[in-house]
Amino acid sequence: MTCCSHLSISRQKIAVDSELGGTMMALPFYQKHHEHYDRAYRHKELQSTLSQYQKEEKRKSAVYSHGSTAYTRGSAAYRHGSAAAYSHESAAAYSHGSAAYGHESAAYSHGSAAYSHGSAAHSRRSAAYSLGSESLSKMSSGYDHESAAHSRRAAAYSLGSESLSKMSAAYDHESAALSRRSAAYSLGSEAYSHGLKDSNIMIEDRSYKLSPKAKRAKQSLFSEEKENKAIDYVVPVFTGRQVYVSGITDTEQERIKESAAYIARRNLFATGEGISATRAATSSSTEEQHEKKSRKVAIRESAERLALKKTLEETEEFHRKLNEDKLLHAPEFVIKPRSHTVWEKQNVKLHCTVTGWPEPRLTWYKNNVPINVHTHPGKYIIESRYGMHSLEINKCDFEDTAQYRASAMNVKGELSAYASLVVKRYKGEFDESCFHAGTVTMPLSFGVTPQGYASKFEIHFVDKFEVSFGREGETMSLGCTVIIHPDIKRFHPEIQWYRNGVLITPSKWVQMHWSGERATLTFAHANKEDEGLYTLRVVMGDYYEQYSAYVFVRDADAEMPGAPASPLDVECLDANKDYVIISWKQPAVDGGSPVLGYFIDKCEVGTTRWSQCNETPVKFARFPVTGLIEGRSYIFRVRAVNKAGISIPSRVSEPVAALDPADRARLRSHPSAPWTGQIIVTEEEPAEGVVPGPPSDLHVIEATKNYVVLSWKPPGERGHEGVMYFVEKCTAGTENWQRVNSEIPVKSPRFAVFDLAEGKSYRFRVRCCNSAGIGEPSEATEATVVGDKLDIPKAPGRIIPTRNTDTSVVVTWTESKDAKELVGYYVEASIAGSGHWEPSNNNPVKGTRFICHGLLTGENYIFRVRAVNAAGLSEYSQESEAIEVKAAIAAPSPPYDITVLESVHDSIVLGWKQPKIIGGAEITGYYVNYREVIDGVPGKWNEANIKPVSERAYRIHNLKENMVYQFQVAAANLAGVGTPSPPTRSFKCEEWTIAVPGPPHDLLCTEVRKDSLVLLWKPPVYIGRNPITGYYVDVKETEATDEHWRSVNEKPIANKFLKVSGLKEGVSYLFRVRATNQAGVGKPSDTTDPVIAETRPGTKEMEVDVDDNGVISLNFECDQMSPDSKFVWSKNYEPIEDESRLAFDAKGGKSKAAFKDLGEDDLGIYSCAVTDTDGVSSSYTIDEEEMKRLLALSHEHKFPTVPLKSELAAELLEKGQVRFWLQAEKLSGNAKVNFVFNDKEIVNGEKYKMKVDHNTGLIEMIMDKIEDNDEGTYTFQLQDGKATNQSSLVLIGDVFKKLQNEADFQRQEWFRKQGPHFVEYLGWEVTADCNVLLKCKVANIKKETHIVWYKDGREIMVDEEHDFKDGVCTLLISEFSKKDAGIYEVILKDDRGKDKSKLKLVEAAFADLMNEVCRKIAVSATELKIQSTAEGIRLFSFVNYYLEDLQVSWLHNDAKIKYTDRVKTGVTGEQIWLQISEPTPQDKGKYIMELFDGKTTHTRKLDLSGQAFDEACIEFQRLKQAAVAEKNRARILGGLPDVVTIQEGKALNLTCNVWGDPVPEVTWLKNEKPLTADAHCILKYESGKSASFTMTGVNTIDSGRYGILVKNKYGTEISDFTVIVTPAMAQIGMVMHDADVQGPNLNTMTIAKRKKATATNNYHNEREKEDFVKPHVEEIIATEETPDPNEILIVEEGDDRDGSGQAAKEGDVKSTVPEIILHPPGSLIRQGEKSVETNT
Repeated sequence: MTCCSHLSISRQKIAVDSELGGTMMALPFYQKHHEHYDRAYRHKELQSTLSQYQKEEKRKSAVYSHGSTAYTRGSAAYRHGSAAAYSHESAAAYSHGSAAYGHESAAYSHGSAAYSHGSAAHSRRSAAYSLGSESLSKMSSGYDHESAAHSRRAAAYSLGSESLSKMSAAYDHESAALSRRSAAYSLGSEAYSHGLKDSNIMIEDRSYKLSPKAKRAKQSLFSEEKENKAIDYVVPVFTGRQVYVSGITDTEQERIKESAAYIARRNLFATGEGISATRAATSSSTEEQHEKKSRKVAIRESAERLALKKTLEETEEFHRKLNEDKLLHAPEFVIKPRSHTVWEKQNVKLHCTVTGWPEPRLTWYKNNVPINVHTHPGKYIIESRYGMHSLEINKCDFEDTAQYRASAMNVKGELSAYASLVVKRYKGEFDESCFHAGTVTMPLSFGVTPQGYASKFEIHFVDKFEVSFGREGETMSLGCTVIIHPDIKRFHPEIQWYRNGVLITPSKWVQMHWSGERATLTFAHANKEDEGLYTLRVVMGDYYEQYSAYVFVRDADAEMPGAPASPLDVECLDANKDYVIISWKQPAVDGGSPVLGYFIDKCEVGTTRWSQCNETPVKFARFPVTGLIEGRSYIFRVRAVNKAGISIPSRVSEPVAALDPADRARLRSHPSAPWTGQIIVTEEEPAEGVVPGPPSDLHVIEATKNYVVLSWKPPGERGHEGVMYFVEKCTAGTENWQRVNSEIPVKSPRFAVFDLAEGKSYRFRVRCCNSAGIGEPSEATEATVVGDKLDIPKAPGRIIPTRNTDTSVVVTWTESKDAKELVGYYVEASIAGSGHWEPSNNNPVKGTRFICHGLLTGENYIFRVRAVNAAGLSEYSQESEAIEVKAAIAAPSPPYDITVLESVHDSIVLGWKQPKIIGGAEITGYYVNYREVIDGVPGKWNEANIKPVSERAYRIHNLKENMVYQFQVAAANLAGVGTPSPPTRSFKCEEWTIAVPGPPHDLLCTEVRKDSLVLLWKPPVYIGRNPITGYYVDVKETEATDEHWRSVNEKPIANKFLKVSGLKEGVSYLFRVRATNQAGVGKPSDTTDPVIAETRPGTKEMEVDVDDNGVISLNFECDQMSPDSKFVWSKNYEPIEDESRLAFDAKGGKSKAAFKDLGEDDLGIYSCAVTDTDGVSSSYTIDEEEMKRLLALSHEHKFPTVPLKSELAAELLEKGQVRFWLQAEKLSGNAKVNFVFNDKEIVNGEKYKMKVDHNTGLIEMIMDKIEDNDEGTYTFQLQDGKATNQSSLVLIGDVFKKLQNEADFQRQEWFRKQGPHFVEYLGWEVTADCNVLLKCKVANIKKETHIVWYKDGREIMVDEEHDFKDGVCTLLISEFSKKDAGIYEVILKDDRGKDKSKLKLVEAAFADLMNEVCRKIAVSATELKIQSTAEGIRLFSFVNYYLEDLQVSWLHNDAKIKYTDRVKTGVTGEQIWLQISEPTPQDKGKYIMELFDGKTTHTRKLDLSGQAFDEACIEFQRLKQAAVAEKNRARILGGLPDVVTIQEGKALNLTCNVWGDPVPEVTWLKNEKPLTADAHCILKYESGKSASFTMTGVNTIDSGRYGILVKNKYGTEISDFTVIVTPAMAQIGMVMHDADVQGPNLNTMTIAKRKKATATNNYHNEREKEDFVKPHVEEIIATEETPDPNEILIVEEGDDRDGSGQAAKEGDVKSTVPEIILHPPGSLIRQGEKSVETNT
């Protein structure tokens, strides 16, 4: 329901109401008459929680209800706070009286007509909207006797028009008749007038038991502390309320044009249902209320009359002063439209109240499309009355769910407000009559459970987020601290964030946090989609407050320069089982070249592989993606492309499944339209087996060159299992129908057709099918031409910029004509004349108004706009006119701290402080008013001055002595006169007779820094009986008590300024000043405002400068100036009146005060302050010392020289040229240089090249070639304006010759470097491996360049061709020695020339190299180690390799060792050793090996003592014993073969040598068994050295494995051999074996012989055994007396291992068999060799 409150008489009246009618305010005005049935308000728990708070707060403020303000034309300076003059029970009174409205009585109609014609019937409307009408006074007994006063009041609030006063009088004459009829309106009028709680009205209908849900928009009344402010205008404010029992109240900041009081009343009670009170009951109730008039009411009415009288007088007086033209202001929504959630078929009404002058024109929009009531007759009703506007929507359905906008516009600007409407469908049956307009009787199932209890929570926002700028990819955060009063722990606020009016939900892109005090919104990865107006709404029960600011997101840097920005808002418009239609928005930035099109990428959900959907770029911002796999989900992104490259991808779309829409709907667990609730579809059960009929309403809903989208309605007749559809097409003009989806029919009544030929016309039709068959086709569509039917929009028009703030401008424009499917607009801004355009928004903005933020203050900007839809971006609009960025001006705030500076018998001097808010324009003056106060009752205000006063002190004349006065002061600027200050306390006009001075005034803190400030003041107006002798300045911290005041200066100062030092940074201070004379110290001045000791960022100090002409000036720069700021100079903080000594100049943000002739008269403190800033100021002190310094500097500048950084010098260049140069500190563009040689000027030519760089001050002259005649003096002469200088260089004698020789050499070098050449000549280095590396560095090499090495004139052959890697050529000489001494040369050559480099490694150079090699070898020596041998102890160290030049010496206990047979040193390979044979205890000690490389001695040390010596000796003894054992053990020295083959019957004789000490025992073995000597087998052992084996007449049984075993105490050894006896052959021969036979071995067989040796010890000596005794083997001859001539000798060929056999005897067969003895690893024993030769 909607409730209406009327204009109050005055703010003073409200104050009386709140004091006298405290009990009246127990409930909000819109629930007074529902108190008896509203159970929630009678809840004890609520009363205990909130009742005390409510009573206390409501006594303090009369603004609890949404009061109304009456529009008073010309009241720019006054705003009388309006509050409801009647108590809130008026809502119920009007509710019960609305029966007359419900029947739409003739009186109402006449009243409406009479208003426009001035008829008396208008009194009914006057009762609702006009204060003071007589008819309204008769509605309340409290106003019956005040009709005359009310008429005057109505005249005052009705623009002062006499005609309206007469009209009001006409209403009065007819009020007798109307009062009877107005009984319906004035039910409970005494409760309405006097705030009485009890009411006799009975409401019988149970539907009123529902509690209306309270809701407030922003407060339209003014708080109590603003009670005495003068206000620009006063407008009736009507708080509208519409209650629906949906349980949802979604309130948004939206502005609508409709009256919130009167239209809602009419609709709510049009039917009259639920109201059982009769007219008689109403009348009796009225009379009864009249009789109960109390003394409180009489007092209240008396106070109201006084307040009304004062208000009327003040208003009339003010109107006489003001010019109506200054009152123009832009539209403002006093009451904004409220969002609604309603049920289907219910009516809804949106209300708003708009103010502005001239009266704004309001237009309603639905989803940004203007609402035309003529195109939808009966659907919409739009009404406007007195700035109150409404939009009524009848019988809402789903299509009415939308965003509605109210746009108010006048010549000062445009403002919009938004509201959302959500229409829900009821599940179940209900009575549609319940939903008629204005009826609140709903089914109980619709019950409301209000969250709040209509208590008033005060919600404040602190530390608010401002307009923010981010960039794509960055992390952003918005935050705001929320303070809620009262803080009730049981009630927690609901924090909501909105973007462009749409509620934000948490996602991967945005997160929300509420800490209990601070609300934050964080963007993890900002995108342009996140740009918009962000609103933080804090909901407390049914109340809310909100704060909004815009967030801009700029494009990320392109990966390729010149590439366009990324597209945005990628969405899936239509999805089916095999295709998805993707849409997006074009970017605002094209990178400098037009966008050629867009690439669409897809990615299957769950994977990371993106694939491009289109091969060529598409320009239309919609594209069908086909070839999807049914059942899978996909995400999409879009990239823009121009000739420079491809943009970064857009933000990915939401996942979409490739499903038939029908299947998708079934899969969803939530309703298809979340805001509409459950959708119930009912249909008749068809008969089975019915072939479906044709679909209906087939039409093309979208057609582009890529696809055509069809839509139709299902058939009425269909089978029980549902229907599917086949789509058919044919070329227009033919009947050749082709089925599009021939394979699989579709389930949903929507389908996109692809693969159509662009430019051709097609018709389409659809058939239904089910299990019963395929039905008849639908009617074919009209011929559709395939192509993009959506045109690029036309450019917007009438771009109008309007000032807003110091950094923003409001830009408005007219919509593009005939634009279809408009996405929005892009706005661009450019500094006038720059030609550089920057986007103001990166997300298209809807509507025709946008605030461009982030502009530079004081710059002139131009703007242009372009529209965008799916077809593309329009042309740019015409550029707007240039506008300077500066804040729009407003009237200043009131002055404050008004005090009396002096009082005499007929006048008083007032002083005050400047307003804190000057309104963006300089204050032009002040107006002072005064009034008499008699017995505490203030009188009428009088003007003290007609013309404004510029000073902040003024004397009011012609006052009455001993009369008490109050004063008020108002400031004025270009915008007009501001609100007057509140009345001062009462002052008595009387003569001051005190002896001490009065208070100083007009205190000002300037030059505020972190530890100091300067305090200025003006002297007291009243000086007392004696002249003022000085001043004291007091200071204290702001938070300290008065006891902490302390004086800054111990002695009074005569100046009216003081620099206060020693402040603490960041601390807030207060200051005051006291004047003193001979009588004493006077009253202190008013304190200053709190001042924080801090140096603000950007603070600059005054600087002194002396220019080139010697002019001394003071300079001050300010970068915080506004367009109206000025520099104000002063000396000793007094205005500089005598400008004969100073010249002032200001340009931009800089000001200069130049001294004309600095002298003693100019000594003092010079300060400069900048107006219209936050106290920007600085000062500079010129004392005698500073004056002398400046004068000396000035003299230097008057007679200047060109300062030089360097004197004239000469240097050689690459080609042997000579460069003469010098550098001046600075040179102007007009500087000139003369070049002189031997007093003759030289000029630029072939030989000389001159150059002057004015930027760097570098002056140079290059001489191409220096010759003999160039000897002499060179001079550079400089002249720069008045400044001159010169510098000379003398080149004669040896200096000249040296320079000439160097130049010639340099020239030759340059020619050499034209071909392959050496950058670094041949040199050597010794590597870590102690090798010598010859290397050189070369340059200018190519493939054909060769390098040749020579030593002593002979070419060195190099194995590999050099590749010149890194330009380095090397030659490695390993194991460098004296034989490598010589002259080395390397030659580079190719077709361009050759270069060579020599290196002499002879004599001293060779010695140096050898020393370095020896040093490297010495450094490479390892630490000394110990090795025990059989002979003794060896100390050794390894080097990389050894040279004889490296001198080695050994020291034992720091004494050089004398080498003997027992102690000797040597080198073996890379091992340097010291051998100590048969060590004794005297050999213990420290050993040092000294390696002398020719220059340095390198040492290696070893301590051979203690455990180390003992362990070495033990190991020596063990090895020695092992060597003895190895030397003396029994062994076979040779003579036995491995295998012997002999013919049967022959004799075998084998002999071998044995050795051992003692003489070993010998045992012969056959088949590993001892062999016994007999006649057949003869065994001999002679002299312990020779053992023989003889077998006579061998036969086959003698074949076998034989061996000899020798043994003594040191060891045993076995030698095996095999005897093979073969049958006799035809020829009989003889075999002879000889072990030591030299010479060639013919027909021999040699087989490796195996021996087994067993030693008493486990290993052998590591050293080689060299001088063994050669074995002597005697001949063993086997003979047969009668050899068979046919016998064949079997012989195996063998090798002569040693190659040095003795001469064999004739007939001998020689066989050489090596003897192998097993030893421990590392030892090698060389044995003798034995030959066995068989000869026939």
